[in-house]
Amino acid sequence: MYLCLALEQFTCDEEKIFWTLAFFKDGRAAKWSENLFCQEVDTGIFPIRSWTDFKQQFQSQFFLVNAEADAINTLEGSSYYQGNQTVDNYLDSFLILASDAGYTDPRTLVVKFRHRLKLNVQSQIATMPFGRPTDTDLKAWYAVAQRIDQARLVNEAFQSMLWLTTVTPACSALA
Repeated sequence: MYLCLALEQFTCDEEKIFWTLAFFKDGRAAKWSENLFCQEVDTGIFPIRSWTDFKQQFQSQFFLVNAEADAINTLEGSSYYQGNQTVDNYLDSFLILASDAGYTDPRTLVVKFRHRLKLNVQSQIATMPFGRPTDTDLKAWYAVAQRIDQARLVNEAFQSMLWLTTVTPACSALA
């Protein structure tokens, strides 16, 4: 985004490339950047000459070859679930996967979303006596799951405060 907003600050493609590589400090990105500079040391010429080439090489290094197939495999596999994430974080990753997979049918999306929620969250939604979202109302499922998770987080914070207030006086008396 910065490159688009401040394009006049860069006089050539090489400046844009080097500026961008300055942010590649961890993991695979850092190794890829380091490799490019090692190639320059070995040959005396930086291996990427244009911004177009940089974008193409970046995409080939870091973008999934088949994002749709990977997303489908993740959603259909048995290892993807909410786990210890908040519903908000789970929802963020779910929305990306569903989009990448090309899933658009509301019923399918509700089933996929519900199936990978924590059991207690999806059970609370499924057994709501009033206001239970339909199995085709994806936004309602998201909203109710988020409300339940927020209530759980607030309750956990409250419970931890109760524990602190009941434990602290006892500890003081022992001292």
